[in-house]
Amino acid sequence: MNEKEYDRSLGIKTIGMREWYTQSAHYNRYEASPYEALDALFDEYELGKSDVVVDFGCGKGRLPFYVHNRFHISSKGIEMNPQMYQEALENQASYMQKNKQKEGFIEFEMCLAEEYEVEPTDNLFYFFNPFSVQIFSKVIDNILLSVDKKNRSVDLILYYPTMEYIEYLETTPFEFLNEVKVPRMYEVNDNERFLIFRYEALEDGQFIR
Repeated sequence: MNEKEYDRSLGIKTIGMREWYTQSAHYNRYEASPYEALDALFDEYELGKSDVVVDFGCGKGRLPFYVHNRFHISSKGIEMNPQMYQEALENQASYMQKNKQKEGFIEFEMCLAEEYEVEPTDNLFYFFNPFSVQIFSKVIDNILLSVDKKNRSVDLILYYPTMEYIEYLETTPFEFLNEVKVPRMYEVNDNERFLIFRYEALEDGQFIR
């Protein structure tokens, strides 16, 4: 399926880019992760029923809808822009009308990424270069604070990863886990890949997965 067909199958509208001309330089334009890339990632990276995915800078919500539809798990989108947030809610209404019986929930929260309060059930965090490394570092700090309160393993998924993000993560307890290249797209642009980092919780000397 192409992008339009994929959107139509989910009952949502997420295609297009949007620049923020009056917004802080810390925040990047809206652009949804290509479905082709998401297919490549989740063909290799399986999600479990207890996983909860949080997409920072979710825009119109493509990633939360995709994982909910494919894995029937809970997903969240964090978006600071009121217009994008409203479009995500409109997509949610349309999607739920078409997918009433699926397990798990989808929810959206309008706030700055660094102000999102990470919940004890959140364990997978998705980033498609939504903001500067300064904000990224604050978000990672919040994730680690949440892990301190509720001991658990958590993963970070970076699409189109920047060197700034990668270098920052080298200073944290997160460790590189895997790389997933988007086959056809990576041949043209070697940024078309996902990097997955994990913080692995320990309990009595044993890994918690």
